[in-house]
Amino acid sequence: MFLAMNRFRIALGREEDFINHWRNRNSYLDEVPGFVSFNLLRGESNDQFTLFASHSVWASEQAFIDWTKSEAFRKAHMQAGQSPRDFYLGPPHLEVFESVL
Repeated sequence: MFLAMNRFRIALGREEDFINHWRNRNSYLDEVPGFVSFNLLRGESNDQFTLFASHSVWASEQAFIDWTKSEAFRKAHMQAGQSPRDFYLGPPHLEVFESVL
């Protein structure tokens, strides 16, 4: 199993806009071999931002890599680029993990 997480710093007061953006976008993940599951996670808030993470589970690292090179990836990210970006406080931070147990 392989996990990919993007961490997002979201402007205070814009959390619901960010959640709705993710709720309404088409990720095309269900078209990709090796995709297992997706969750959008809300973390703690501080005086500057609220932390969110997109959490996707893949059958293997290769399945994740294949997705990043797929037409589904291009379609999903093209759509994401057309939405308002003013709730982001900087770019996302990608973290990947391989299951060891």
